[in-house]
Amino acid sequence: MPSVRCHDCGRSFPFRERKRCACGEPLRFEPRELPRWPDSSNPGMWRYADLLPVDAPSGIGAAAGGTPMVRTPRLDVGGVRLFLKDEGRNPTGSFKDRGSAVAAAYAAENGIDRLGTVSHGNMAMSTAANAAGAGLDCTVCVPSDIPEERLSHIARYGPEILRIEGDYGRLYEASLELEGIEFVNSDTPLRVAGQKTVALEICEAFSPEIPDAIVLPVSSGGQLSGIWRALSELREADLIESVPRLYACQAAACAPIVRAFEAGEESVSAVEGGETIAYSIANADPPSGNRALGALRDTDGGAVAVPDEETRAARKRLAREGGFRVEASSAVAYAGLERLVERDEIASDERVVTVLTGSGFTESDGAAVDARTIPLDELADRFGRSA
Repeated sequence: MPSVRCHDCGRSFPFRERKRCACGEPLRFEPRELPRWPDSSNPGMWRYADLLPVDAPSGIGAAAGGTPMVRTPRLDVGGVRLFLKDEGRNPTGSFKDRGSAVAAAYAAENGIDRLGTVSHGNMAMSTAANAAGAGLDCTVCVPSDIPEERLSHIARYGPEILRIEGDYGRLYEASLELEGIEFVNSDTPLRVAGQKTVALEICEAFSPEIPDAIVLPVSSGGQLSGIWRALSELREADLIESVPRLYACQAAACAPIVRAFEAGEESVSAVEGGETIAYSIANADPPSGNRALGALRDTDGGAVAVPDEETRAARKRLAREGGFRVEASSAVAYAGLERLVERDEIASDERVVTVLTGSGFTESDGAAVDARTIPLDELADRFGRSA
């Protein structure tokens, strides 16, 4: 059985003995071996199967990762050379498929017949889809007041959906104590193991160099933590000499990690979250907040809070100048990059990867529609007729 280690105190446990350390911090898998650039025919993120706690699966899980990194000069900001890591190309449209695929593969390999998650967005859809693809049952716990529109996107994969009354914030911890089901929440070891592969893909694409910075939206801190861990392992294996600076972007209405970073605090405290269009990253008490804070400081990175009006403008620019339809949380990262350039934290000519964590096909962005009706015969008058 693979072992997991605490990020904070260093204690190790057999996996499945504990989901979280007694000190309260998240656990991570010990790598089976140090990373190397693989010579593998496996698709997507499964190029790195030797670094994961499971073997490459079949079905939808096999399609996770391997997302394109798109160079779009029209979207450059202040002379920065921008590369967009388009995680919306994953099977259910978000980076969550990386962790869900690992979790489903692990469950299938080890005789676990039900996955669960605490989510009302991308993670719920991803967990349900990957469970279905692996022939597993799935339970999704959502808040009792979730809009029906969001539920419909989850329900199409056939999971059991439980509306939870009471303190939804306590549900995360409560789910880790349940037996007979493998909960794969935002920073559980299986999920983070899969999510760190995005950093492996980025660095392999730039090899033998590295990007100067990676900018991404942050909610629980699980993805940022996974990226940081992957970068640390790559440096330990001498595959990179240094690590990119990491920058966390959050919605201004709910930015506990940004607040702790700017205040110079050693840990992240819960905040009173407000309403934001970037609801999928509005985590007022991020379970991996302390680990995320450590990642920012270890890499000499930073953190930025973005108001909704800048998020809307960024989403519009990504669509109209780049052709990317992204959810609001992805647009937060692009708007955050603009702020970081304005603050001279990222310099012109630096190579920056911004992670677009999810597509916007399940969100309505309220874009104004400029359309008019014309007679068919008017088309020729408008554009001319071919000879």
